[in-house]
Amino acid sequence: MEPIEVFKALSNESRLQILQWLKEPERHFITYEGVDMREKGVCVNQITQKLKMTQSTASQYLSILLRAGLIKTERIGKYTCYKRDEDAISKIADFIKKEI
Repeated sequence: MEPIEVFKALSNESRLQILQWLKEPERHFITYEGVDMREKGVCVNQITQKLKMTQSTASQYLSILLRAGLIKTERIGKYTCYKRDEDAISKIADFIKKEI
């Protein structure tokens, strides 16, 4: 994980909002019976609806967060679900504490 890529990813309000929503997905998204959104993630269509953007734009934002190492994906059938990478977020927090 490159810190500059993380900071670039976080410099967009919508991308920052996605990370905040994924911190407590059950609070921000409709839950499906038997699906633990913290474990499995949130499907791209739910994120797209919440952002009120096209799926293409939402997918671009998610791709930037993924390349920065801030989120992970899991494929469930035909759906791609996203969740925070808590280890990576802890590492960037440590970097900020120590280096900045």
